[in-house]
Amino acid sequence: MDITRTATAGTLESSDIQVTLAPGGDGIDIDLTSDVIKQFGEQIKATITSVLKDYGITSAKVKAVDKGALDIVIKARTVAAVQRALDIVEQPKWEVL
Repeated sequence: MDITRTATAGTLESSDIQVTLAPGGDGIDIDLTSDVIKQFGEQIKATITSVLKDYGITSAKVKAVDKGALDIVIKARTVAAVQRALDIVEQPKWEVL
């Protein structure tokens, strides 16, 4: 499944993450900004990638600005951005969370 339009979910408040998805070229390209990138950067990227793969997305540009979000918040924001980008109005894939 391909991202057809740019979509954002989340805020820049403490304990949140803002995830922006845009159409991409080859593969999933994640640009992550986080104060804890050295400790948790790979885990944050893996969580975002996992949600995208659960939706069948194989190519996308992702801009993520982390402000100390927990894993479940990262998943929820990514699900919301995916559903907005794909214009899905039905229930989210709760099994992803």
